[in-house]
Amino acid sequence: MQIRVARPTRDLEAARRFYGEALGLPVVASFDDHDGYSGVVFGLPDVSRQLELVAREGEEPRPTAEDQLVLYLGSVEALGATASRLRAAGLEPRSPANPYWERNGAVAFVDPDGYWLILSPETWAEAR
Repeated sequence: MQIRVARPTRDLEAARRFYGEALGLPVVASFDDHDGYSGVVFGLPDVSRQLELVAREGEEPRPTAEDQLVLYLGSVEALGATASRLRAAGLEPRSPANPYWERNGAVAFVDPDGYWLILSPETWAEAR
């Protein structure tokens, strides 16, 4: 099975810098003015799981505290390296609304549109 999660962005280039350059996700596709939509697709972490960010004039993202992309990195070392990469790009961690994440060693950032990125040291199996 493959999955692609798509959501709007108000600034495609800022989102590309955040997810591509700062976070290090590979761009697997992009498109410009396809029926009024432009976007970029990132692999998570392989191409069978993808995050698509789409910009369209008049569309405004409306994130809530629970709109989160959670990456289960599998180790404290991987979390540290990823968080350091985001900090080096000038981003600062924030405290998410749900205390579960910080209590379990996760680090949270907010993307340019206000969506939460949660970096967990756990694997998916450990979190269940």
